[in-house]
Amino acid sequence: MPKQLSNVASDDYLTTIYRLHVDEGFDVIAVRLADRLEITPPSVAGMLKRLQRDGLVQVDDRKVIHLTPEGLRRAEQMVRRHRLAECLITNVLKVPWWRAYAEAHLLEHGISDVTEPYLYETLGRPTRSPFGYPVPAPGGNGPKQLPMTTLADMAQGETVIVDRVFEEDEQLLQFFDEEGIRPGASMTLDAVAPYRGTVTAKVDGRTVVMGSQVASQIWVTRGHAKK
Repeated sequence: MPKQLSNVASDDYLTTIYRLHVDEGFDVIAVRLADRLEITPPSVAGMLKRLQRDGLVQVDDRKVIHLTPEGLRRAEQMVRRHRLAECLITNVLKVPWWRAYAEAHLLEHGISDVTEPYLYETLGRPTRSPFGYPVPAPGGNGPKQLPMTTLADMAQGETVIVDRVFEEDEQLLQFFDEEGIRPGASMTLDAVAPYRGTVTAKVDGRTVVMGSQVASQIWVTRGHAKK
């Protein structure tokens, strides 16, 4: 069995820790990890012991989980392959954008050390996934610092550019797709209704109403889209 297929479970943990911390800015604790992976806390505890034994994670005095240098290397490798797979799926195979995350998750473990550089070159050396996340560089230079401001953090009247969107919820991605909420899209926050739990925004001139929780899944930067 190819090595990458024998490490599926541990790699899924490592990449989830990476996404929670690097992509979303959270301190990673066991309960948060269990929630994201949709498994029980005892199952997480068992895997964390294995990952600690293998030198892939450390747990500090506050119970926060950290990737070791080797754990980070492994996580970046799998995240890179996942995001290359997303680019392949959307740009070459023309699979609908909102399906790319789930389909790439099936493909990422089938990309080997041999095929990865060929895929990277064939795709034109992409630097971002279709959902706006950086593709880790070959060999790993450490994760890039990402903007952590979300649409939910913005004040009424502000105009922003979508940097990236949460990619792990297919129904949410369908909503984003239908409303044109993609990386690079311009959004102006028209109204904030905290007691209703909604925000109203214009997306490239169209009015969209969404829940505050949905708005917190859209990371943005201030400014206007380039024409």
